[in-house]
Amino acid sequence: MELSCKSEYAILALLEMAAHHESGEPLQIRQIAAQQNIPDRYLEQLLATLRRGGIVKSQRGSKGGYLLTREPRKIILYEILECLEGLDVRTDEENVNPKTLDSSVIEEIWQEASRAANSVLQKYTLQDLCEKRDSRRQLDIMYYI
Repeated sequence: MELSCKSEYAILALLEMAAHHESGEPLQIRQIAAQQNIPDRYLEQLLATLRRGGIVKSQRGSKGGYLLTREPRKIILYEILECLEGLDVRTDEENVNPKTLDSSVIEEIWQEASRAANSVLQKYTLQDLCEKRDSRRQLDIMYYI
């Protein structure tokens, strides 16, 4: 399982928004793009998708920009990836008539791996990522002192 560039950029943007969530001030696309080194146009498309998915909201006007719709601790990674990638976890019942015995065995293992990956993604929130990032920043600071 590989993290797509689209998902990585979106999560980076959401992390930036999460860091500013407490202020209640929206972030503009150019601010997020500059801070996280994401192309503006691409970020605009990603945020539009996340807005349609109910993860972010936009605010118009001179002080406009994007905000998280909920607290970072209430936004689950699985939900973000589902919004962006359309994660599709098929159940075993849908695979009633496998083509061959070999493909049936492969399908079973693939489904097990998907369930395990989805379980991990459902366990972490945007807040968890922020906390991991912040603790690593602390370690980096301690390392350089």
